[in-house]
Amino acid sequence: MLNARNQEKLGLWSGVGLCVASMVGSGIFLSSGYMAQEMSAGPILLAWAVGAALALLGAICYAELARQIPRSGGEYRYLREFLHPAVAYVAGWVTLIIGFAQPAAINALAATTFLDTLIPVGNAKVLAGAAIVLMSLAHAFGTHSSKWVQNSLVAVKALLLLGFAGLGLVAGDHSWPDWQPPSGGTTTAAFFGSLFYISYAFSGWNTSAYAAESFQRPDRDVGRAMMLGCLLVAGFYMLVNWIFVANLDLGTTVFSDKATLGHAVTQQLAGEVGARFMSILAIIAFLSAMSAMLMIGPHIASTMASDGALPSVFVCHEGETPRAGLAFQATVALLVLSLHDLKGALESVGATLVLFSGLSALSLLIAYLRGQLHKPASRTSLVAAALYALFSGWLLYFGFRDQTALLPWLGGVVLVALLGYRLSRKSP
Repeated sequence: MLNARNQEKLGLWSGVGLCVASMVGSGIFLSSGYMAQEMSAGPILLAWAVGAALALLGAICYAELARQIPRSGGEYRYLREFLHPAVAYVAGWVTLIIGFAQPAAINALAATTFLDTLIPVGNAKVLAGAAIVLMSLAHAFGTHSSKWVQNSLVAVKALLLLGFAGLGLVAGDHSWPDWQPPSGGTTTAAFFGSLFYISYAFSGWNTSAYAAESFQRPDRDVGRAMMLGCLLVAGFYMLVNWIFVANLDLGTTVFSDKATLGHAVTQQLAGEVGARFMSILAIIAFLSAMSAMLMIGPHIASTMASDGALPSVFVCHEGETPRAGLAFQATVALLVLSLHDLKGALESVGATLVLFSGLSALSLLIAYLRGQLHKPASRTSLVAAALYALFSGWLLYFGFRDQTALLPWLGGVVLVALLGYRLSRKSP
């Protein structure tokens, strides 16, 4: 019989909802708009299919990692045990800053930007900051209220997203699109560069791994939640992107932070009222994704603090609310909000997540070869890990070669993390 604490823990479908909420945020509504400036319809759909396959391979690999190590922390935990503590420390810090705080800031800013299509909001960054603070306070009230807020946002978002998909299927055009991007044609650089946007849109497929100890059955349900969530979102993304590209009119569509592809397409299909509905949908989707980021990030800080990599104030024991971690996460998100624009943030998050998830897949293979695995690993998970690691390296090579602006930001975060690791090693 479950005790009071276990009743507040996550089950399989709450885990699926958490992964879906983390994935479906600003990425799906903004990414294809940027991609359509340099790519035609066929390559856009192919890029999304490749991104979906990559995310699913990662989910299969992480399911095995979560089975081997059913503890919170995600990449930090896996790399610490199977690769090296220094790499884990860097991964933990980068995940906190770029993997959670930065997406929280992106989603908050995107939500206020869409709100501006309904009513004037004035300074969007100030309102986005207020949204971050209020959502953090909602999660700080306790596990029950945090879970209720998150599940409610996911349910409302799912209904609205299905409504948008239904509108596109009923009222939209279904003939193969023949429009061409303003740049004239799709290049190899544009295709591989687009995969960073798509990686950001799929970021969150591994969310349940960061909070494994919040599950009733982490060894079983963490992996299942990742794979089911990934499959559901991949199917939805392909449907939505077909609606986007089949109904896109480059002659009338304006791409900016305020008039994204989803908003513009809905306006074509259902007029101004439909476009306003699209803005409401997007706002709820962004708030849901921001909520998931703020909810999960503190678990990484707690895991690092338990290992002595962060001050002990961040340690959160079972059944407790991680208020210190929430405050830290919100503070970093507010800082990121003041430093980055939307497009650059999308690229840097996608590249960073591919890098450290690829290293985690590699760590599973290394542990298998060294005989360090705690349980026998399935052949499917090992093949998935090998493919994911190889494709991640290939993508990063082309991405950093063609988008060198990503290197200083990522390099700076890594250097700061390594310095922190050295200082923590010298501390008594």
